[in-house]
Amino acid sequence: MTLIFAHRGYSALYPENTMLAFKQAEQAGADGIELDVQLSKDGEVVVIHDESVDRTTNGRGYVKDLSYSDLKRLDAGFRVKTNLKKEPIPSLRDVLEWLTGNKMICNIELKNGIFPYQGMEEKVIELIREYKLEKRIVLSSFNHYSIVHCYRMAPEIETAPLMGQVVYMPWVYAESIRAKGIHPKYKTLKDEVILQSEQYGISVRPYTVNKEKNMAHLIKLGCSAIITDDPVRALRVRHRLEKESK
Repeated sequence: MTLIFAHRGYSALYPENTMLAFKQAEQAGADGIELDVQLSKDGEVVVIHDESVDRTTNGRGYVKDLSYSDLKRLDAGFRVKTNLKKEPIPSLRDVLEWLTGNKMICNIELKNGIFPYQGMEEKVIELIREYKLEKRIVLSSFNHYSIVHCYRMAPEIETAPLMGQVVYMPWVYAESIRAKGIHPKYKTLKDEVILQSEQYGISVRPYTVNKEKNMAHLIKLGCSAIITDDPVRALRVRHRLEKESK
């Protein structure tokens, strides 16, 4: 069965990368969530996509230049008009603590391509181990050196390189860096790449799949998961296909 991962939580309807978006994804029935992490000025692992807070919050500046208490004061929900309540930027600890109360999988993307946050991998792994969530986490990044570093420190935690371009025989590449999955941009994917990767035991989880016809195509091909802003739509498509195949 193709799993449904909510991209930055249920971000089609709720403020991305907030506890509200993650909880709504769980309520919708998503199998997992995807989120992004960066480091605050004082070294806290915080959940936010951009290197700066300008787009998603009512603040300004780079995450790396703001303390955790500065970041906590910002409203990460103010751009979503239906959101009446302030939504703080969560810490990774907040999310992992919440995950201990459910069975969801969590894909943590390390955002260290622009600013190479010193020690971020160590901090993330330490938190995962503290909450004993090693078996329910997938670590991904466009910075493949970073995920190799994670694998060497914590071979028990699954890694999956993010791929924005076409990679030749990605299942071979994944195996060479000891990754158990790949997270390619869905527009770059050819059907045979999905089939061969999955056949070789490499999980394919394309991002960001929001159109029903693309969801249906990838589910029919047997992708391990799809990453989508709209888990409700994806679950509806999966349910329809399951009924049709009976």
